[in-house]
Amino acid sequence: MRSPNICPRKAHAAGAIARTVRENFIAKMKREDGVLPHPAGCRLSAKLSLTSMYSSLFPAGLVRRALIVAALPAALSAQATPSTSPQTEVVRLSIGDTIELVPVVVTATRTANELSTLGTAVDVITTTDRRRHQQDSLAAALGGVPGAPLSSSGATGATASLFLRGANSNQALFLVDGIRFSDANADYNVFLGSAALGAGDTIEIVRGPQSTLYGGEAIGGVVAISAGPSDGLRERSVVTEAGSFGTIRGSVATSGATAGWDYRLNVQGGHTDNVRPNNAFGSASANTRIERRISDTFTVGATTRWFHTDYGDPGDRFTNDPDDAQRENNTLVTLFGDAQPAPGWSVHAIVGGQDRRLVSNASFGAAFANSNAVTTNRRGVLDVQVTYAGTARHRLTVGSTAETTHTRNTGFGAIDRRQDSLAFFAQDEFNATDTLHLTAGLRSDDFDTFGQATTGRATAAWEFSPKKAKLRASYGTGFRSPSFLDLYGRSAFYVGNPALKPEHARGWDVGLDLLGRFRNSNSLSLTWFENRYSDLITGNFSVFPSTVANVARARTRGVEISGHTYLTRLWRADFNYTYLEAHNLASGTRLLRRPRHSGSIDLVYPVLNAFSIGAGVAYAADRRDIDASTFATIDGENYTVARLYGSYELRPNLTLKVRLENLLNEKYESVNGYPAPGFGAFGGIEWRW
Repeated sequence: MRSPNICPRKAHAAGAIARTVRENFIAKMKREDGVLPHPAGCRLSAKLSLTSMYSSLFPAGLVRRALIVAALPAALSAQATPSTSPQTEVVRLSIGDTIELVPVVVTATRTANELSTLGTAVDVITTTDRRRHQQDSLAAALGGVPGAPLSSSGATGATASLFLRGANSNQALFLVDGIRFSDANADYNVFLGSAALGAGDTIEIVRGPQSTLYGGEAIGGVVAISAGPSDGLRERSVVTEAGSFGTIRGSVATSGATAGWDYRLNVQGGHTDNVRPNNAFGSASANTRIERRISDTFTVGATTRWFHTDYGDPGDRFTNDPDDAQRENNTLVTLFGDAQPAPGWSVHAIVGGQDRRLVSNASFGAAFANSNAVTTNRRGVLDVQVTYAGTARHRLTVGSTAETTHTRNTGFGAIDRRQDSLAFFAQDEFNATDTLHLTAGLRSDDFDTFGQATTGRATAAWEFSPKKAKLRASYGTGFRSPSFLDLYGRSAFYVGNPALKPEHARGWDVGLDLLGRFRNSNSLSLTWFENRYSDLITGNFSVFPSTVANVARARTRGVEISGHTYLTRLWRADFNYTYLEAHNLASGTRLLRRPRHSGSIDLVYPVLNAFSIGAGVAYAADRRDIDASTFATIDGENYTVARLYGSYELRPNLTLKVRLENLLNEKYESVNGYPAPGFGAFGGIEWRW
């Protein structure tokens, strides 16, 4: 029997099916989707303590003030009232029916919620989704998200940019295992373009300003990557793939539980020559997650992620640099814990560290010497949140985040700087009725480099058909702190501006969600949004040396449509479409590389129990770009890219997979001057036991 503080999973089964069959069914679903839905009020895996290698990064005062919030439960526990135990929802099915599991969402509110209660536009990409569509990278997985157009400067491993609702790539916050993964010196495009996802990784994408919960860079939204516990389900896997462009990949993964420990381990690597000279890309990564239940009210664990990439960068097709390259080593460590000091109270804390080293080699022709820039970035993070859910209608969360970053850059500006920040936030989730869910929050960030920033957020969700359909709306503000290059960069032609203020944004959206929960049911999400940006940091080339200033303004607005439908009992179609208007209000021009029309559709059909086939089409149309040879603004080309993929179960647990990318050999460039790969064929074996 599970301890009472572990969230019960929702078990859905036909009343006439025997208990053994029901349990086997639930176990299968857990293996396929990674999670089952949690009732409201379930605990989060909390995060506590730190590895000593990063402890020296934190000033004592920051740590002391951040930990104050952790003492609140002890002070108030005498007044805490027991929370009502969540009830298991029973849904009766007919024999042969299956379930579309609704994943639990954490990122949108920092607490576990079902999609039906959220007033925020959220997408969740599970391990099952990635297997279904044979998506082997972060960039590939994000390509099917509405409101998230991607542009890539070439083939596999190249720099890629994500424009969440038209925001700049550096205005999207990437969280990995609960901590910030951006870089203070540059956009984290290298990570986006080259990252491989581990077995068990789930991606949550929250669109719109989210700085109230996560601070800077969360103007366009948040992309959160995390691996949950195995839930005791033992699984092993070996995956290999080879194909066009000299591509070979492989991974080994294991997960399960033993002697009170829950664990995940994933190791993978690969290489591709790509197409152009000096364009090879190699990568290796290793991810671990362990968790230990100490008592009924206390859990601890740790995560580690390490990845290495080596990318030959030939530049645009007019340059074809023979020597340029980027090499990256990145290590991320967290220790975490979960405490429930009193009925209705939970403490979530995480202490983590990041150590990143990026080496960029750039050549400037025979008349110039090569430039080797080395960027090192060390980050320490302490995040503590306390949640009280002891009342019938309210769930209150308060917390604090202390962060220290030290960056050295031997290249542009020869930067050697440190930045400390401290933030406090509070949020109230209010269930006004059983079907009306409201959220309001405030946050204050204090940076020693440029000062203070305050943000707020409010959402509403009305389930006019409980668990099936809802209307939602949200309003929020956000900010992006200036980078070290913006503040302190220096060269013969450029000087930073230490007086810069953070970039600001405010945005709203309204939407309708129809949530399909069973086989042959459909889902649909419609969202109308608008974001306005002020104090944008832009270059001032009217002075010498040039500098940057807070002068630009912008507006993005549009419509997002996404969902899935069963064309027959077996044919499933996943689709998304985004209409986006993105303008620089200061100049009256359109923002670059944001297509006015973008979308994709995937059709998946399990022909037999052992055989499935799928096809996908993605397109982008009506966009502006920069001509790589003349630097003039031009109309970017429209493009449509098709893919075909299938799998066949050779025997139980052994599956053959085949996929054809760019099926029609479309010649296109999502960034002018950087050709995308042509037709490619790939095949591999997946062995699970």
